[in-house]
Amino acid sequence: MTAGMGKEDAMEEGLLFRAKGISKSFPGVKALQNVDFDLKAGEVHALLGENGAGKSTFIKILGGSYRPDAGSIEIDGKVVGQMSIQSSRNYGISVVHQELCLAPNMRVYENILLGRELKRMGICWEKEMIAYAAQALEHLNLKIDPLEMTDKLSTGKRQMIEIAKAVSYGARIIVMDEPTSSLSENEVDALFETIYMLKKRGVGIIYISHRLEELATIADRVTVLRDGQWVGTVNYHDVTREEIIRMMVGREMADMYPSKQPCGKEVVFKVAGLASGKVNDISFEVRKGEILGFFGLVGAGRTELMDAVFGVDKVFSGTIEMEGKQLRIRSPRDAMEYNIALVPEERKRNGLVLIQDLAFNMSLCVYHKLIKRGRLDKKRQRDMLEYYKNKFQIKTPSFRQMAGNLSGGNQQKVVLSKELSVNPRLLILDEPTRGIDIGAKAEIYKIISGLAAEGMSVICVSSELPEIVNLCHRVCVMSDGRIVKTIDREEEITQERIMEYTLGGGHE
Repeated sequence: MTAGMGKEDAMEEGLLFRAKGISKSFPGVKALQNVDFDLKAGEVHALLGENGAGKSTFIKILGGSYRPDAGSIEIDGKVVGQMSIQSSRNYGISVVHQELCLAPNMRVYENILLGRELKRMGICWEKEMIAYAAQALEHLNLKIDPLEMTDKLSTGKRQMIEIAKAVSYGARIIVMDEPTSSLSENEVDALFETIYMLKKRGVGIIYISHRLEELATIADRVTVLRDGQWVGTVNYHDVTREEIIRMMVGREMADMYPSKQPCGKEVVFKVAGLASGKVNDISFEVRKGEILGFFGLVGAGRTELMDAVFGVDKVFSGTIEMEGKQLRIRSPRDAMEYNIALVPEERKRNGLVLIQDLAFNMSLCVYHKLIKRGRLDKKRQRDMLEYYKNKFQIKTPSFRQMAGNLSGGNQQKVVLSKELSVNPRLLILDEPTRGIDIGAKAEIYKIISGLAAEGMSVICVSSELPEIVNLCHRVCVMSDGRIVKTIDREEEITQERIMEYTLGGGHE
């Protein structure tokens, strides 16, 4: 590490918040052990670590949801007692969660003032509330109508409403948990502009993200946690990306992506002239053992195309073939019968039953095949569960563990296990590494590459260019519901070339 600061070296000037020696344990798990962290006025302090490193536990302590077992918290240089959610808010702390907490069936102004409505004799002052919300939005230069229904807004605008709500509380410390995970490029730019504005006003921001490339734009300092312990705090511009990754995972990540194995020439899956109303005139083919990438900006139609292929959306015209045989796919059940599997973009909403255990989730697609004489064949189920647990190195104490309690990387491995249990000929992966940490990404890449090497045909939809470039044999670039270019193996696949076609620099 080229430069860094020890635990006691942080400057006192402008210090908003300091946590010393924070520890927190749950039954059988030490979530945090002697963690230090501080935040200055007008800075972005990134909090990094793999899933399970302790970031969420630390933020929940800061927000008053958990109480630490040991350690102290200082705000403005004064030690504060055990904090509740309300006292945390009173101290000027606000958390903008990755899963946004707005009521979709309410208007913008109602969400901004939810729980602290302006009332007179028990009746809400609607005009005053609208004016208050309008001022809160204007304060951040946000062009959002306070009367707009929240569910009509984009994810980016809803994110801004959460921030406006936090600022309207008088928050001086704002935690942003994976704020860009579902935003378009323009929305990310708008978020960063808002962050700059907040910094100028002296607001301190704790920024949590798995997207390390974002930090170069906004981060001042970085603190890394690993296995619940403080690893180090550094000035961002004093270290390299590789050094930060090494701090996070405790090892070098030079082999992040496996080497591409050659694929066959045999065409396994073919789409010709497909149209669904959301995508038009789509044609492509996938070969045996090939990883075919799909890239495009938000709204390009990538997910909509996969939904059409998998039977989620109705296909109006075109043909779909598997090994030369034309398929008639009218539902996901039909797709699965034809040996097609889909790992969806939103695993928590569409890929898992979070309140059920791993045994239930991993068996879901083949449950009917595990029934023997009206009873569940527990031995066959156990053998299958053990096979995928070992194959993908799923970290869990028991198959009775609830899916919602696993890290993002392990959740994704469970979804993969569930889909692969049907022995698909074609595996569709929509954003396979979204919301998982750098170490788990490397594991997922190894799994995908291994499946292709075994002869499986894979479609990989991703918003991450390095993922597309380093993982895929060929790349289909999409824009406005169409494929504008297929970059073949004979051509050099680079980020620059992909973006050229994405932004309209060339066509088929």
